Amino acid sequence: MTEAKLLTTAEARKVLRKINELYPNAKSELIWDSKFHLLCAVLMSAQTTDKMVNRIMPRFIADYPNPQSLAQASIADIEEHIAQIGLFHSKAKHLKAMATILVEQYNGQIPANKKALVTLPGVGEKTANVVLADGYGIPAIAVDTHVARISKRFQIVSQTAKPAEIEKRLEEILPPEEWIQTHHAMILFGRYSMTARDKDDPYSYLQQK
Repeated sequence: MTEAKLLTTAEARKVLRKINELYPNAKSELIWDSKFHLLCAVLMSAQTTDKMVNRIMPRFIADYPNPQSLAQASIADIEEHIAQIGLFHSKAKHLKAMATILVEQYNGQIPANKKALVTLPGVGEKTANVVLADGYGIPAIAVDTHVARISKRFQIVSQTAKPAEIEKRLEEILPPEEWIQTHHAMILFGRYSMTARDKDDPYSYLQQK
């Protein structure tokens, strides 16, 4: 079966800017109050909904106000705090190891560059990009399941495109100053307008909210 023709840069830009118009004030729905807690929240959000992470964040923030407190906590204690979310066993280990490295190598500060961020346990490209974009305002596009699905449904990228390829293509289409807003708008569009269950013509979802 031949894959449908991909959108041109101009066509793709028009689609993405329409999504931006639908969600002009798009931002992360995760609860956080510092770059450290942003990093923790995004790490914990993998294969778990933001709503589930938000349920545990107030207590997590109160009991682990900084990397030092999290690094000193036992794995069992961290697991007890995050037991409501998926993969909590491995995430607890990653959180403790990540906090330990932040204390020992970065004086408790969150690195402001992607190369350093992705070396932290449990931190991949998507998490690093969210921290850079939301924590530091550095232009970045985090490719989660919504961003990937929307990019493929609108034929912005091929159906077999990997996250890194999707990120690169979206960066080519839009100027850097639009990356953060677009990434968040695409997530909200995929979460609330054109969900994974919706199989109609994708362009029909650009007309509603």
